[in-house]
Order: sequence, then C-alpha cells, then structure tokens
Amino acid sequence: MMKESTSIRTISEHLPDILKRAVLAMRSEDISGLTEIRLRSTRSASLVYPDKVRFLCGDGSVTSFPNDTRCIVAAPEIMTETADLLCHYSRHSCQRELSEGAFSLGGGVRAGVSGKYSAADGKTLTDISSVNFRISRSVTGCADEVFNISDLDVENFLICGGVNSGKTTVLRDLCRQWGNIRKTALIDERNEISAFSGGQPHNDVGEMTDIIVGCERWKGINSAVRSMSPDIIFCDEIADDKDAEALLKAHGCGVHFAATIHAGDMESLMQRAAAKALISEGVFRRAVFLQGSSAPGKIREVRRLR
Repeated sequence: MMKESTSIRTISEHLPDILKRAVLAMRSEDISGLTEIRLRSTRSASLVYPDKVRFLCGDGSVTSFPNDTRCIVAAPEIMTETADLLCHYSRHSCQRELSEGAFSLGGGVRAGVSGKYSAADGKTLTDISSVNFRISRSVTGCADEVFNISDLDVENFLICGGVNSGKTTVLRDLCRQWGNIRKTALIDERNEISAFSGGQPHNDVGEMTDIIVGCERWKGINSAVRSMSPDIIFCDEIADDKDAEALLKAHGCGVHFAATIHAGDMESLMQRAAAKALISEGVFRRAVFLQGSSAPGKIREVRRLR
C-alpha cells in the first residue's frame, strides 16, 4: 500500500488542482489494487482496477456510474493543463515524449497520451485528448514459480502476456531474485522496472544488478555485454529486429536472458517476428504465459519451447 500511495502522490503532481485534491483525498481501500487513472476529454475521470472500472468524484469518493453528477469531468481546459504539467510547461523540450506518446514520471509511474498528431509531419502530438496514468507495483514473490524452475546454464525465459497482465511486475521480481545471486544487467528503457532516480533504483531489482536506463533496448544490451560482463540480462518488451539482433549477439557471447513480450498465447507469440527468430535460434527455451488483466502477475502456464 505504501508503494501505491507514493505512486498516487507522483501522479497528483501532474494533475490540475481539482483532480489533485480529489486523488489525494481518496480512501486507502479505493487506492488498493488501483492500476490506472484515466482522463478522456469531456468524459468522467476513471479509475481502473483488475476487475472493475470506477469513476472519481470531486471529494475523492468513487462511483460506478460515469454520469453521476459528482464525477469530475475532464473538460478541455483540464486536459490542456494536464498536458502542460506533464511537459513542465515546455512542450518543445518534450518532443520525444510527445512523439512516442509516453512520459516517465518517476517512481516507475508512466503516463501514456493520445490525441491529434501534427498535420505538418504526423510525428508529434499537438492536441492531447486522453491521458493514462499507470501505477507501478512491486509484488515480491510473484516470480517464485519461474525462479524455482530456472537453470541459468540452459534456460532463458520469455514472459508473455497481454495488456495489463503483469509482465513487468513478474520480470521485476525475477530480476530481484537473480540479481541477488548472479551478475545481472537490467535494460530499463522507460524506467518502469527499477524506478531509477538520484543515482539509485527505488524498486528492489537485486543487490548485484547493474541498471541501464533511458536508452533503446538494443543499445543497452550491447553496452551491458561490452562493459558490465553480466551473467544474465533482463529487458522489457522485445519489439523489433534490432532487439532480436542484440539478444542473438549477446547469446553468442554466453549471456543469458529473461525478457517480456506482448503475446497472450503460443499462436500470437509465434506471430511476432522477433520472438520467432529468437526461438528458432535457440535463444529462448521457455515461455511463461500470464493469466491476463483479471489476475495481473499470475502465471497460467510455463511452456518449454525446444
């Protein structure tokens, strides 16, 4: 609960006063289990839980009904001020975030944004109509099943799941466990895993874990192999050929891996070109499939790939 409260405070600093007061007034039982706070222009501010959606009222209470007159509606001026707060009133300095549609807010909290892209180049958001604040959560022990069947000499893991299934949560806990016993490198491109700031991680990722934050995955992997001599590398969301090439190269150097990928089942996993190539080359030997958004971080199946 302490971690969730810290995330709520981080989010509140990026909200207009009417929303900030309401969020900070929420009861602990309404904060518990909360995964997202979503703002959509002209609609009621919503609170997302694994098994339900509720709506935020001005006094910090919640309701099941989006048309309840007590709900805070994200009027256009609220969306504009939220965007300004995310950019620290300097959109020019946040071109990367506005082009990628995501902001890292510290403490592992991430804000996804969507809306209208520039008519000039189509690469930068100019009008933000939706904001999704995702709450970081560490669940100590959720990777025990994976850790207990791991054999670092032969096994590399892919942690697979859909949206909000807890892939990053499981990866973080597995990194913590291996990072306490072996030389480990964590490639934390979006700073969602370690919550790194002030020269240190604010999530427990292991005593012997070296962290690379803020650079592209493939660059981080190459850098870790070149400079930190890890036994195992952890990274989130393998996405493209560059990631696959870096992993394959590091595998050839004897480095082991655990990584996440967006895939809910074996069929969708093999439709991902990067995953298919790595599995065919023998880089990954097991896939861990999570149950889904209704039970984030819970393992449905551990499947041998070769």
